[in-house]
Amino acid sequence: MQRLPNHPLLGPITGAALGFALPACECGNVPVARRLIAGGAPLGTSFGFLFAAPVLNPVVIASTWAAFPNQPWLLAARPLGALLVALTLSHLLRLIPEAELLTPALLAERRLSQPLTQVGLLERSSGLVGAPVQAITPPSQRLPLGEVLQHSSREFLDLTALLVMGCAIAALVQTLMPRSWLLAVGGAPTLSVLSLMLLAVVVSVCSSVDAFLALGFAAQITPGALVAFLVLGPVMDLKLLGLFGVLFKPKAIALTAAGASVMVLLLGQWVNLIRL
Repeated sequence: MQRLPNHPLLGPITGAALGFALPACECGNVPVARRLIAGGAPLGTSFGFLFAAPVLNPVVIASTWAAFPNQPWLLAARPLGALLVALTLSHLLRLIPEAELLTPALLAERRLSQPLTQVGLLERSSGLVGAPVQAITPPSQRLPLGEVLQHSSREFLDLTALLVMGCAIAALVQTLMPRSWLLAVGGAPTLSVLSLMLLAVVVSVCSSVDAFLALGFAAQITPGALVAFLVLGPVMDLKLLGLFGVLFKPKAIALTAAGASVMVLLLGQWVNLIRL
């Protein structure tokens, strides 16, 4: 993982491209991104995968084309929009020190996997004093099967609890908030984008099938609102905000939500200026 690029631009692009090799929806990307971060992968690459790969994978691209075969511009606008949002979020999150960005458990795993030239012994919480002057490569060791199963089951239970909680909140909001309220302003350039952004967060649908959901109301909304719905959902919805709790501290989750919302709003407005 240390060979992955750490460049502020090339890193997120490389992470986003991993979506073609590991096609999965946004829920499946969270544990993979966690393993990348814990394994010492550059944060930019990990964030690029986390935020862009749910859209930049062949399954989602194929489903978007199947839902909108007569709108080829959408096949370019959705991946490019997702990549732009991922680049922005990666840059914003990298401004935060790792100790204030990552959860304590994830930070401890990450520092244990990093070379000693990058992380001092004091930072590894090992109780040893002093920072080394040369890299020391730990010998490869095979973990016992019982320990592997223990770690895997703990991560699975943590993610499952957060996923169930997020889905329950999403279902409750969908029940109490009629979708017609959000679509009533579908013709207004700015309000349509805002309403579809809110709808994307609320419905929390998988990125592999969200294009077919959008097909049902695409004729009543602006092009920018359609792009906003298809780009924001895979980056930030109710279930993802819960799952992010295994990666980020609350400050980072709030910054992710704010940054993604602003970028998608600007993207939707820009698309409306071109397509309307």
